[in-house]
Amino acid sequence: MEELDQELLRERYILAMERIEEIKKEHTVPKELEDYFQRTADFLLQMKELKEEVEEQKLWTVDFDKALAKNQKLYEDILGEHYETSYANPSYAVEKAGREMGQLLSFLYTELRGLIVYLYEGRMEEAVIFLELFIEIYNCLEQEQPSMEELHKILCEFMSDNSEILLEERIVSQLEPSVDFATKIVMESDLSDLRYLFRYGEYISENEIKLAEYLNEMPQEEIDSIASTYTEGYRIGFEVTNKDLSKKRVVNVRYPVGFERVIRKAVQNFKEMGLEPTIYRAAVSSVHKTGTDKVGYFSTSPNRQYEYDHKEDKALYYDRTYVERRLEMMRKVFEAHKKMARYHAGPAVVEVFGESPFAPKEKKEVLKFDEEQQKLRVHDMSESGSLSNEYIPGDERSFTIIAFPLPEIGDKFKEIFSEIVKINTLDYNFYQKVQQKMIDVLSLARYVHVTGRNGNRTDMTVSLQMPKNPEKEAGFENCVADVNIPVGEVFTSPMLKGTNGLLHVKQVYLEGLRYQDLQITLKDGMVTEYGCENFEDEEAGKSYIKENILFHHPTLPLGEFAIGTNTTAYVMARKYQIEDKLPILIAEKTGPHFALGDTCYSHAEDVKVCNQDGKEIIARDNEISILRKTDPSKAYFNCHTDITIPYDELDCVTAIYPDGTQIDLIRNGVFVLEGTEGLNEPLKNTR
Repeated sequence: MEELDQELLRERYILAMERIEEIKKEHTVPKELEDYFQRTADFLLQMKELKEEVEEQKLWTVDFDKALAKNQKLYEDILGEHYETSYANPSYAVEKAGREMGQLLSFLYTELRGLIVYLYEGRMEEAVIFLELFIEIYNCLEQEQPSMEELHKILCEFMSDNSEILLEERIVSQLEPSVDFATKIVMESDLSDLRYLFRYGEYISENEIKLAEYLNEMPQEEIDSIASTYTEGYRIGFEVTNKDLSKKRVVNVRYPVGFERVIRKAVQNFKEMGLEPTIYRAAVSSVHKTGTDKVGYFSTSPNRQYEYDHKEDKALYYDRTYVERRLEMMRKVFEAHKKMARYHAGPAVVEVFGESPFAPKEKKEVLKFDEEQQKLRVHDMSESGSLSNEYIPGDERSFTIIAFPLPEIGDKFKEIFSEIVKINTLDYNFYQKVQQKMIDVLSLARYVHVTGRNGNRTDMTVSLQMPKNPEKEAGFENCVADVNIPVGEVFTSPMLKGTNGLLHVKQVYLEGLRYQDLQITLKDGMVTEYGCENFEDEEAGKSYIKENILFHHPTLPLGEFAIGTNTTAYVMARKYQIEDKLPILIAEKTGPHFALGDTCYSHAEDVKVCNQDGKEIIARDNEISILRKTDPSKAYFNCHTDITIPYDELDCVTAIYPDGTQIDLIRNGVFVLEGTEGLNEPLKNTR
């Protein structure tokens, strides 16, 4: 039966390509649209050639320079200045075809660019249905001017009718180790021959090439050490949260292309723990995209403005009918693979940083969620999160995240990489003891007061959950190097009532996006006002924050308050002047931080968690997350964004006791609590 299905797909593919070759010779659509269909047909015929080259392995067995040139050709249309006159650029498409038609055609072309991935991975069903969609739109436009409603209906029905195909691939690749396209590249390639990079179909830049070259220079012992830090953090994450790793069989491995030598050793380590890897690609279709985040394996973006322009493309077809069908299909796929879902242990993530800071250009021509879609998106995220948690229970899974620099960070790349390796392996015991001193004080406090200096206007009072039995309970978690590498923070889930004030950071980068003079006001733990100075128009700044920090929620709670203690990381960033390039993972350890969204214990609040001294952490819930017991739809926001105040912008962090006693932990950006002075040693050379 499967063989017959494949034969039918081959026939459909041949017919589609024959029709596209005919389109190249025709002039039957409105004159203003001819250029779009001619150029898009050229791209699709390039995909026909790509399919043949993939099947004959010509793309990674030719001379390296030829392989690189072929790879660049696949992405040429969206690179640099080419993007200005590409139909992938909504501004250009709207200029040529009008607003509604231009948005539709730009959306379609962007979805069609996914054929690069589908053909590399041999996913013929996805390739064929998108080729047929292109032909259907073309045929419709051959008629007397069709209405936009008719064209829009074709796209909406296509995305809804094919949601099962698109969703199944995504979920199955997350759960089933047998989907092993990337695993084979990692485990079977000759990694000393950098042509292996071209086996993915991802855009390959100097970042991937230089990163792979650098890792190939390392002795195996150093590779083993890096991989072990990563995999041991994952194992310890289960241990400290009292979760049984022996029940699990699958780990989802996420990494940047170029990091394969480390990942190969990590996969071997995971197998010794009884875990097989699932490795899937970051999303290429609007169906799976969530903003500009890259979840899976990925390479350097060929054009971050292109990705930003299309981050809300699903607005074209996103309605309640689509969402309900999508959720129905999601449950169906999970149900069919529920056994492997229960074996899923959670993600092990390698992040990278160092790309040039990106401040996106806001365009009026791009597709954006309207107010109703924003509300629907919140509902969708909540229901999807609950559904995933039903089949992959949060109280049984864990994760780990570690980050390394890209060569793009500058000519000091090797030195910075070496420094990051050291930071990722700082003395666990030293930080554990010092942070325990802080927790001993914080666990008896009713509030923490945080103020800024040097132009930072932060003035925040955080309401704390106090242990009823301080001998056996603590209000803060002592975070060392396990799920969040590197070491260096104590954190809690604050009480919302009584948490008030202004959070201000002069400049911060969150998920690669720059925020200038970010200001967020909270009342009883909920965001009430916000703004930034990125744009002359105040409303544009608010919209930017609502989209990329609030994720279209009208408000968010303060899900976490933490004090970062990794002064070594802070000094390293200052030394190499890369503060603006640090990922949140490291930046959050370089000062106190406030996370908007869910708590750190999201979906696992009922799992008992203890610090290294045996005391149970009681601050796992807040007034929002506790609603999971009565109305789960209101308990989670499925987002968590950390905003850090760096030490040089920090005035005081003060614990306030119920009787009014005040104890400073940090004063003038320096740790002053007895027993924590050792954290100031790295800071001495910066003053």
